[in-house]
Amino acid sequence: MKNTYAVITGASSGLGLEFAKQLSERGYKIVLVARSKEKLEQIQKILKTDSKVIVADLSIRSECVRVVEEVQDLDVEVFINNAGFGDCGRFFETDVNKELGMIEVNVTAVHILLKFMLMKMKSKVSGAYILNVASSAGLFPAGPYMATYYATKAYVTSLTQAVAREMKEAGSDIYIGALCPGPVDTGFNEVADVEFALRGMNPKDCVSYALKQMFKYRKELIVPTLRMKIAVFGTRLLPRDQVVAMTGRQQKKKKDFEELKV
Repeated sequence: MKNTYAVITGASSGLGLEFAKQLSERGYKIVLVARSKEKLEQIQKILKTDSKVIVADLSIRSECVRVVEEVQDLDVEVFINNAGFGDCGRFFETDVNKELGMIEVNVTAVHILLKFMLMKMKSKVSGAYILNVASSAGLFPAGPYMATYYATKAYVTSLTQAVAREMKEAGSDIYIGALCPGPVDTGFNEVADVEFALRGMNPKDCVSYALKQMFKYRKELIVPTLRMKIAVFGTRLLPRDQVVAMTGRQQKKKKDFEELKV
């Protein structure tokens, strides 16, 4: 068993839960961060290593800071910046409060936690890893019908690559990367009120692939599945407005939209 910790936000379900299980299997002690104390305590029972629960609402900025304060004295080797959610609909019809909450969690919380966890971890000589969980959505120019979600994930991929370059040029050995999967079979679509038009990836396979790319290959942008790699990188050969139109058609399949009355 390692004496180092892996800290995981959004750990109560989906990819966060799977990261907790697989990192525990690798011998890390686990810090589970999410809003539901009950769910986190249930997860503790299935982990193979010691764990700690931090109950926090990451849509509140002071809660993000508190999470970092609570792990300040721990030897954190891995930080999985995972918490996030989406929404689907026409921009003029979607709930602005849900969208602002999404921005707080997907952008502001990710930003705060990345900054302060990096400040904590950057003094480690080697073996430190930060993985921001973004989305393949963050690698497309825009996503009609999921406009805010795509914009938040573009922020994450942009921030990740910029900070990773800064650390490389500073001579740091710390790994910083972004996981950019396509659809994954988690609770995401229930929260986003959508049905995926494409078959989702198994969370276990997604996390297993991500950890291998992070630990073994130190890949900066991790895009699971060949199909999604082709979709993401193949569209770079097309005009931007054409890619946006194609993306919009794909997102529109996720939800029934009434025709506008004029």
